Amino acid sequence: MAQYAQGDQTAFELLYHKHKGGLYRYFMRQIGDRALAEDLYQETWSRVIKAASGYQQRAKFTTWLYRIAHNLLIDHVRALKPVDSLSEPIGEEQTLESLLTGDVAVPDSQLEEEQKAIILKHCISQLPHVQKEAFLLNVEMGFTAAVIGEIAGAGMEATKSRIRYASQALKACVQQKWQEHANVR
Repeated sequence: MAQYAQGDQTAFELLYHKHKGGLYRYFMRQIGDRALAEDLYQETWSRVIKAASGYQQRAKFTTWLYRIAHNLLIDHVRALKPVDSLSEPIGEEQTLESLLTGDVAVPDSQLEEEQKAIILKHCISQLPHVQKEAFLLNVEMGFTAAVIGEIAGAGMEATKSRIRYASQALKACVQQKWQEHANVR
């Protein structure tokens, strides 16, 4: 980033290519709306470009980048209300059960894996926003609790608690939904 701030366009291209996939997935997992995720994604990079001349390396670039993304997401969430309405992967006309009914042409093991993925996505969407964000940054992006705390502006213990509570809630939700699904079959 320091090289880009000095006018090196190649440095920006390297940063962009390195972080584009993870950053886009961050927005998609948080809000589940492709168009909005793309808007927030583009706005994040726009802010990186605007802030380049004043960039000071106080933390890793990744932490700084995701802090910008986090702040954009929080601004969006505050504008929406309620906070927990984010990222509904299942449309209003669909139920979890309707998504779990399998295609008979798909092998059983593949169908089971797809059904488990649907249940997990549903359960993640049910998490409170702060837990969902901490969990996804930890599991999907591999960020430590310290880095997540910096991104979210939360203390280390609060971040660890968010990850722990999210993991516990997901485990309980997935077990419950899988058991309900098994009872229907």
